[in-house]
Amino acid sequence: IGFDAVDPTGYYFKGYPEVPTDALIYKIKHLAFSLGLGISGTGVRNDFTQPEAAKREADVAHVGRWVEVAAKLGAPCLRVFDGRGEASGPSREQMTAWVVEAFRACAAHGERHGVVIAYQNHDELLKTADEVLALRERVASDWFGLNVDVGSLRTGDPYEEIARLAPFACTWQIKERLYRRGHEEKTDLKRVFGILRDTGYRGYAPIETLGEGDPREKVRRFLDEVREAL
Repeated sequence: IGFDAVDPTGYYFKGYPEVPTDALIYKIKHLAFSLGLGISGTGVRNDFTQPEAAKREADVAHVGRWVEVAAKLGAPCLRVFDGRGEASGPSREQMTAWVVEAFRACAAHGERHGVVIAYQNHDELLKTADEVLALRERVASDWFGLNVDVGSLRTGDPYEEIARLAPFACTWQIKERLYRRGHEEKTDLKRVFGILRDTGYRGYAPIETLGEGDPREKVRRFLDEVREAL
């Protein structure tokens, strides 16, 4: 239907969280090439806010294994979350420190394999542009960037938050709906893409559809809306 690239997301591979075989990775890579599709990235699920250090270390190792998958796949970045932040014992400050430490380790591994760690704000521990930008400054690595998820900035004016994060975006998650102070509304795509243009963004702008319905039909419809906005 005319995409420029595809994101073969890690957690939809058969057998996840185990890494796929090289044969499967290269089959997908070859198929994308034969279809004229770039590979914009891939992604994993993780939680760096777990109180147990061993579990956080296991998730860092999990991200590391998928960094190597991304490198084989030809994906320039790997989308990674912060964590749910649901533990009742540790403070938010302590959990944020764990997230910073984990992302530093992931970024170092990403640098060794030529893959950027793209933090996807996901309305979990960190919820605002201020918190996301503070995280970026603390991690302080050229191999750590932002995947700006427009549907997960829910505490204020989403367009103001998006504009603040946009200069540091290495990739995006453009969604059909976003939230203004917790209230859902249709995304103003022209406004979002105006922000991308104003900041000189040059990369892919991945789209994502959610909810019920045939995803093939929903993706086609949303892609048409995106093309019109562009």
